[in-house]
Amino acid sequence: MIFQPRQRIVFIGDSITDCGRRDAAAPYGNGYMSLVQALVTAAHPELGLSWVNRGISGDTVRDLAARWQHDVVEERPDWLSVKIGINDVWRFFENRPDAAVPLDEYEATLRSLLATAVERTGCRLILADPYLIESDRDDPQYVMTGDYAAAVAALAKEFGALHVPVQAAFDRVLTSTGPADWAHDRIHPNLAGHAVIARAFLDVIG
Repeated sequence: MIFQPRQRIVFIGDSITDCGRRDAAAPYGNGYMSLVQALVTAAHPELGLSWVNRGISGDTVRDLAARWQHDVVEERPDWLSVKIGINDVWRFFENRPDAAVPLDEYEATLRSLLATAVERTGCRLILADPYLIESDRDDPQYVMTGDYAAAVAALAKEFGALHVPVQAAFDRVLTSTGPADWAHDRIHPNLAGHAVIARAFLDVIG
């Protein structure tokens, strides 16, 4: 287990992290973050960990940059988990190119945000892949998402962060199932899909 007693763990991202944490499912949402929080707490109640969900549906790295000071720096995390990139890619395929974030901007923005968080809070980082729940490896959105996930993996290495290979986790389960078994739109997981993400996190954090 990577966490130490009384540490504060902040999760930030888009709708996959949000999952209703600002309304009916407050404060953790009803997705992977809630599963990780519940399972780690059940296994290690003696640690007295503090958990914070700062996911907001629809966010890209541009949106994270606009709220980074308030939702990350001022939260003073010991550990910061960042899972962002799905919308940055998806907007290209929704015919919303102005809202999409090109790969070079995505990588540069995320690098800057991570550097700011580490410099101002001393936190350690957990970086999770964007993903697409898709069996066709030649699907254009799948291919593009892979480039963004590769950027996340490279940044994890650059910052000495833990890396959660979410795309690989879905690729494994898709060898015997179809995308619709995990999400209705290849993006927003059902409970089992969120469990796939949570297991990927738990494999990394111990």
